[in-house]
Amino acid sequence: MTAALGELRSRFSGVRQGEVASYIPELRRADPDAFGLALVSMDGHPYSVGEARTPFTVQSVSKPFVYALALAELGLDEVSAWVNAEPSGEAFNAISLERGTGRPANAMVNAGALVASSLVPDTPEHPRFDRILAFLSRFAGRPLDVDEAVYRSESVTGDRNRALAYLIRSAGRLPVDPVTATQTYFRQCAVRVNAVDLAVMAATLAHGGENPVTGDRVVSEEVAAQVLAVMATCGMYDASGEWLLRVGLPAKSGVSGGLIAAGPARFGLASYSPPLDAAGTSVRGRAAFAALSQRLGLHLMLNPALPGSTVTLVTTGEDPLPGGGPVAGETGKVAVVAAQGALDFTAAERVLHGLDEAASGGAPSVVLDLARVDGIEPVAYAMLRQGLARLERAGHHVALADPAGRLAAPPGGGRPRDGGPPRFATRAEAAARCAREGGR
Repeated sequence: MTAALGELRSRFSGVRQGEVASYIPELRRADPDAFGLALVSMDGHPYSVGEARTPFTVQSVSKPFVYALALAELGLDEVSAWVNAEPSGEAFNAISLERGTGRPANAMVNAGALVASSLVPDTPEHPRFDRILAFLSRFAGRPLDVDEAVYRSESVTGDRNRALAYLIRSAGRLPVDPVTATQTYFRQCAVRVNAVDLAVMAATLAHGGENPVTGDRVVSEEVAAQVLAVMATCGMYDASGEWLLRVGLPAKSGVSGGLIAAGPARFGLASYSPPLDAAGTSVRGRAAFAALSQRLGLHLMLNPALPGSTVTLVTTGEDPLPGGGPVAGETGKVAVVAAQGALDFTAAERVLHGLDEAASGGAPSVVLDLARVDGIEPVAYAMLRQGLARLERAGHHVALADPAGRLAAPPGGGRPRDGGPPRFATRAEAAARCAREGGR
């Protein structure tokens, strides 16, 4: 996965289209060449390249998470009485109010985000913004803070958002006074994050509301699903339909250059690159996400992931076989990773992580046991072939227990691939070969 992200960064880092946001003066200071990518799996494994640890302000990428807080506190029916969930088809700062009710179109545009943050309860013991900051921190899995310089810059120049707040208030759809609403919103947007934080936050939504890194249950599965639904239909403003058509993932952009996407039950993805297109989306981030989705078959409307995939064994030792005894009388440390069921993107990532974990334990030899695997999706086939080749290039002896020949030819009846690790009918035979090679 790190190699795939690195390839994307190399491919798109030279893109020069787009402009750094300047309507918030402090954002002009961003490096237009910065480009970071990060992905977090459902097992909490992080992968990142480039400026993925460079801090920037979350801006509109905060909106789905504050919407989640409002939903968690008040429930969908109460929140929906104040803010709708329909695509606006308009820019992020448009006057998108429902005729007759005055409700903002959705919580992803500025008008709806002002209402959503205002719905968060406010008490002397737990002030509204403190709740928001603590909630965003739980999504990220670490304490976050506010970039005060950006907050002041937004506050000085935020007249359009103030106008929106007063207009919504006049329609009876803002539960607090406009000054309070806008100041809370400005501070929310000025929370400081990096691309790895955003990938963890997106992964938490993808993981049904449970942070896959910390294990913290941040929101319920129901709330996570509701937020992802609104992200899919409204998260990219007037480009939401085009995004869902071409990329096919719930997503949210921000004018500081942040971009997130969530693959439900698969991963959280994030990028940072300040130059924006006309819709306020990072140009490089958009290109990288589209390429990754196409390459790995991540579009939501493609065939659903095969069930029952799992890694059943990761072990490293002189004896990788159950039941004791030497491996065919040979010595040499052998690592074994065994899988079962049907392998899709998520399962392949788990297998590759297990292989790296086992190999990093000092074993010169690695066995991948696929004897109990029922099927392999094309994306999993490509990932495993590349991962095993990387281990071989790193100097490890690799062998397959693959009696059905799952990795011998691409799924769907493609031509057999040349090369690759030697294949055996049983784990014992593969381990014996590796033990002999490793003992030389």
